Amino acid sequence: MTSGLLVVDKPGGITSHGVVAIVRRATGIKKAGHAGTLDPMATGVLVVALGQATRLVRYVQDGAKEYFATIQFGIATDSLDADGVETERAPMSFSVDDLRQTLEKFKGELVQVPPMVSALKVGGKRLYDLARAGQEIVREPRQVSITELELTDFDAQPEFPIGTIRVVSSKGTYIRTLADDIARDLGGRAHLIGLRRTRVGPFGLEGAASLDDLAEWHGHLLPPSEAVSELSKWFVTDDEAESISHGRALFAPDEGGPWAMLGSGDELMGIYRRDGVQAVAEVVLS
Repeated sequence: MTSGLLVVDKPGGITSHGVVAIVRRATGIKKAGHAGTLDPMATGVLVVALGQATRLVRYVQDGAKEYFATIQFGIATDSLDADGVETERAPMSFSVDDLRQTLEKFKGELVQVPPMVSALKVGGKRLYDLARAGQEIVREPRQVSITELELTDFDAQPEFPIGTIRVVSSKGTYIRTLADDIARDLGGRAHLIGLRRTRVGPFGLEGAASLDDLAEWHGHLLPPSEAVSELSKWFVTDDEAESISHGRALFAPDEGGPWAMLGSGDELMGIYRRDGVQAVAEVVLS
C-alpha cells in the first residue's frame, strides 16, 4: 500500500473531511485521514496522511500552527465565524494601540472554552451536532499556548473595525474563540470573517497542492518520515532493524528520545521512546 503525506491547500466552502474524501477518490487509497480540522470557511494547510502514515497523524497534530485571522469587531455570531447566524451587534470604538495592548495579554498560556459549533467530541457526540439540535452543554476549559501574536492590518471603521492578526499557537487552539475573547477584553464581541492556516509544524503553503493538483498527486506525495522530521533520528543497524520489525525493545542511548527509527534508504521503520534504559516501540510500520 502506498503511504505518505499530502499537504493540501484547502479552499473555503468545504469541510476537512470533504477534502479527505476527494483525496481518497484521486489516489484510490481508502485509508486516509487529516492532521487537524479546518472549519469550512477556513483555507490553507491541511496535512492528509495516506496508508500507514495515518498512524503518524498525532505527531503532525502536535506541531505548532500558524494562522492569519481577520476579525470583524462589534458583531457576534453563534459559530463565532462568518458561517454562523448573527446574535449580537453593538458598535465598538478603540484605537490600533488599544488593540495591540490587548493582544499582548493573550500571549503565553491561556484557558479556552471550546465553542459549541466545533468538531470536538463530548460523550461521543460532536459539539456541532448537539448545537444543530438546539442543545448547549457545559464544555470543559482547555489549556492552550499562544507563542506569537501580532497585528498585521487594521481598518478603523467608525463602528465595526476590522483587524487581521497573525497567530502561532499550540494544537487545540480555537482561533474563533481567541478573536471573540480579544473583543471581549476591548468591551465588545467579534467573529472571524477570514481564516487562513499557513503552517502546521514543518508543513507550509510552499509546495502545497490545490484540489486540482491532485490529478498528479504522486508528484506531491511526501514520505512518512516527513511526519516525524522534528524527532531525533536513529539510523538502525541490520540487527536493530530485525528487532524493530517485531516491535522488540532496544538498549537506549544515554540521551535523547523519542526517535524516528530509520532503516536503509532512510525509510521510516517506526517511532521509539525511552523507558528507563530501554527504547520501546511506540509505532511500528510494517
